[in-house]
Amino acid sequence: MIKVLVADDHALARGGLRAVVAVQEDFDVVGEAEDGAQAVEEAIRLRPDVVVMDIRMPRLDGIEATRRLRQHAGAPRVLVLTTFDLDEYVYEALRAGAGGFMLKDAPPSQLAEAVRTVAAGDTLLAPAVTRRLVERFVKRPSPETTGRVDDLTERELEVLRHVARGRSNAEIAAKLYLSEATIKTHLTHILSKLGLRDRVQAVVFAYETGLVEPGEDGEPETDD
Repeated sequence: MIKVLVADDHALARGGLRAVVAVQEDFDVVGEAEDGAQAVEEAIRLRPDVVVMDIRMPRLDGIEATRRLRQHAGAPRVLVLTTFDLDEYVYEALRAGAGGFMLKDAPPSQLAEAVRTVAAGDTLLAPAVTRRLVERFVKRPSPETTGRVDDLTERELEVLRHVARGRSNAEIAAKLYLSEATIKTHLTHILSKLGLRDRVQAVVFAYETGLVEPGEDGEPETDD
């Protein structure tokens, strides 16, 4: 059973989210929060697996709430909800440690699947949304981050490029003719070498350092 906490400052939206989640047989809505501060308090008290977090909330916004939660041992995964065109904070939410993000107007079935994906420890990064995101918010390389690319092997760089394009481990494995287990191992090494928490931060890093360019859809070169 996946324990879910819903955080949104609008009662109607909160109720709608709760209704969508509650009908899923494998979900248990353990609580609600009407602002970021309460979301942090309730998450620590109730220990949900996933917090469905709105960005724009009073007292404490979803970004800072996510950042504070991720500092706690055994912190829940966070799925950020956004209207996207209005929220210019999605990029910062990813940097804060959110496990993924999706649009508020997504179908209920997509929300449910997103919660499952994030709960499983995977990252929800739809390629089209990711591309639009980085095109608007990505920063250019800085000396502090660019230098770390040299720590990666050619194969690790190749895997990271695929990850940055929003591809799953299974898709990367198929393209590189490797097993999923091998891809997971490469990703573990990448995160360790770069000092990153998760797949989301790896994507941010790839764009910040120019390893992948916004709007770039070409295939990475492969080693035969």
